[in-house]
Amino acid sequence: MIKTRGFRWGKCVIHLCLIFWALTTVFPFIWVALSSFKQSNEIVAAPFALPNSFSFENYQNALGRFNIARAYMNSLILSGSVTIVVTLFGALAAYGLARYRFSHKALVNSLLVASMMFPTFSVIIPIFRIVQKMNLIDNVLGVALPQMGSNMAFAIIVLVGYIRSMTNEIEEAAFIEGCNVFQIFFRIVVPLIRPALATVGIFTFVWSYNDLFTQLFFLRNPRSFAITRLLNEFAVAQGRPDYGLMSAAIVMVILPVLVIYILLQKNIIKGMTAGAVKG
Repeated sequence: MIKTRGFRWGKCVIHLCLIFWALTTVFPFIWVALSSFKQSNEIVAAPFALPNSFSFENYQNALGRFNIARAYMNSLILSGSVTIVVTLFGALAAYGLARYRFSHKALVNSLLVASMMFPTFSVIIPIFRIVQKMNLIDNVLGVALPQMGSNMAFAIIVLVGYIRSMTNEIEEAAFIEGCNVFQIFFRIVVPLIRPALATVGIFTFVWSYNDLFTQLFFLRNPRSFAITRLLNEFAVAQGRPDYGLMSAAIVMVILPVLVIYILLQKNIIKGMTAGAVKG
């Protein structure tokens, strides 16, 4: 006899809450996407109404007035380099903290956790002085270095927890067979921690891509603008707010990150949860 589960009000309420939360999250993007096809005066008159006609004029103006292709390339170079460096060196540091014993190890762990308590804007003045002395103003590297430092602690903490949840029998067997530390790390450890590396890489890329605060300080020349820095220039067009143009620019900025997240969301969830439970 097949038993059927009865109706549960608790699950119904939970699902309704999740659906409501999803709608409140998705609605702003849908509203901005629809507004990108409307003129500024049309948005002001009826902000929540559908466009009278779907026109790509705002996108044409955005592509014509501003060099979005160069800004996308700058963002790709900036976020890509930050992601590669943070993922690689974060994994190396995490492996050392998880597998080796050394003096003041507890202090190092405490400093890593403490470093995440201080936001970037609290130390932006000394960082700016250092970057200025290195002559890296209006240089992508001048933005990349602070971003690498601010994301490194997060990467190490996530990867340390993941590596500690793994057994080390395979590593010990490889060491007995004559493999050195780097061979063990790149041939054995890296393939095993790939989900966690994907999680760290995705979060680092998104944070670097969306980091307007650092770019406002270090990028002054329009030729060096990343895409989020360029978006700031859309705020006022021809001396007055052009909401249609701003909406089109926001869609072009958000769309690449949204596509990356949709394609790699399974890796994000798997990497964040795989090391949470042992056994």
